[in-house]
Amino acid sequence: QVQLVESGGGSVQAGDSLTLSCSVSGISVRSAECMGWFRQAPHKGRDWVASLFSRTGTRRVVSSVGGRFTIAQDESRNTLDLQMSDLKPEDTGTYYCAAALRSEDCAEMEYRYWGQGTQVTVSS
Repeated sequence: QVQLVESGGGSVQAGDSLTLSCSVSGISVRSAECMGWFRQAPHKGRDWVASLFSRTGTRRVVSSVGGRFTIAQDESRNTLDLQMSDLKPEDTGTYYCAAALRSEDCAEMEYRYWGQGTQVTVSS
């Protein structure tokens, strides 16, 4: 019954900001013990970007983005959002939203539901 649909991707210039949204159906975003964002650059593997662990309210973002990304849940819209600023070409890729109904520490293997992805292209 859980469905995740990403939106908000697009083509932007380096230094621009962009907010991605993951529309969640089937459950409240707060009912999932962990939700996160992953990205996959062309010809590369999928990498973890950010996560929100609802049991403790812990928010984590991959250190490589240098504080430029923020993850948040919007209960009014039932979405998981990724706010990105000062985008760089290396941020280019397909961004995926994921959810784990049960989670101990937001480990990647715990995510059971995934969206189809939204493309982000950052040009220099």
